[in-house]
Amino acid sequence: MNQRPLSPHLQIYKIQITSFLSILHRGTGIVLFLGSFLWVLWLISLSTSESSYATFQYYIFSPLGLLALLGWSFSFFYHLCNGIRHLFWDIGCGYEMPMVRFSGWVTVISAVLLTFFAWIFGFFWAGIWL
Repeated sequence: MNQRPLSPHLQIYKIQITSFLSILHRGTGIVLFLGSFLWVLWLISLSTSESSYATFQYYIFSPLGLLALLGWSFSFFYHLCNGIRHLFWDIGCGYEMPMVRFSGWVTVISAVLLTFFAWIFGFFWAGIWL
């Protein structure tokens, strides 16, 4: 039996930003899909009764719930920014490798900044001061 390594060989293969961002795009799509169930639960609790809404609020504003909301909002903004990046690719712009790397970093930084500003705005709007 031949014991040759499979390609790409994981001991010598270095993950690149393009492959990492592709995996991240798929992962954030899964997080958005799963997070939509939270959205539906929120709507159900809102329409059911005041006590079910209060229970939902209790769990969603717990540290674990806030972490889930943070991940969901980052996933939304990353998926949005990467979708815009792909729209530019669809019209034929940005295929050169330096531009692909640059736009990848712009996508990640933009997603982080948009998430940060959305949460800051949300805290100020809700009257919760940091």
